[in-house]
Amino acid sequence: MNPPDTHKLSPSEMEWYEEQVENTIAQLLRGGVLLAALVVIVGAVLYLGSSPLARVSYRTFQGEPEHLKSVHGIVRSAFAGQARSIMQLGLLLLIATPIARVIFSVFAFAIEGDRMYVIFTLIVLSVLLYSLFGSFLVA
Repeated sequence: MNPPDTHKLSPSEMEWYEEQVENTIAQLLRGGVLLAALVVIVGAVLYLGSSPLARVSYRTFQGEPEHLKSVHGIVRSAFAGQARSIMQLGLLLLIATPIARVIFSVFAFAIEGDRMYVIFTLIVLSVLLYSLFGSFLVA
């Protein structure tokens, strides 16, 4: 389906298009949060089911394993079935949800031909991406 040429739409058709975009964004956010929650719950059930009687020692601090410190490591070990990595993957999905919403908004504003909002949304996207990956640029 081709996107509509919003410059040729009547006001009622434009209102319908904007409502469709808003509904799609709402479904994207709802679906992302529900998927993330489901993945975290699956990971938690697997984690608690694997050693229900394990005792945790809080006398010494033990940091996260090395494979849980990178996106690649989390994804690889989550697909290998490691419960802690599955929970971390759910959190990554939760973080990715608003980023997907901003990316969708860029395309929606571009289809509408609203350059000012495209620029503002790209600035928001760059700030989000820098906040996530900026530490890799500095290090």
